[in-house]
Amino acid sequence: MALVIDVERCKGCGMCAAACPKKILAPDAEKLNRKGYNPMVLQKPEECIRCAMCATMCPDVCITISED
Repeated sequence: MALVIDVERCKGCGMCAAACPKKILAPDAEKLNRKGYNPMVLQKPEECIRCAMCATMCPDVCITISED
């Protein structure tokens, strides 16, 4: 399973990061999407437990948990 972030829809609000029990989501300081936002990025994918709390909290439905 993989956590996928739609970076073009993400506005970097940080609600997903606040909900993450592992605290491994953060804004990507080096990238901007087409809307001019720093999208969120999964910093340590190996530590992600795929609990989907981030996807549940995302107000723009930018995060999905998918099968590999």
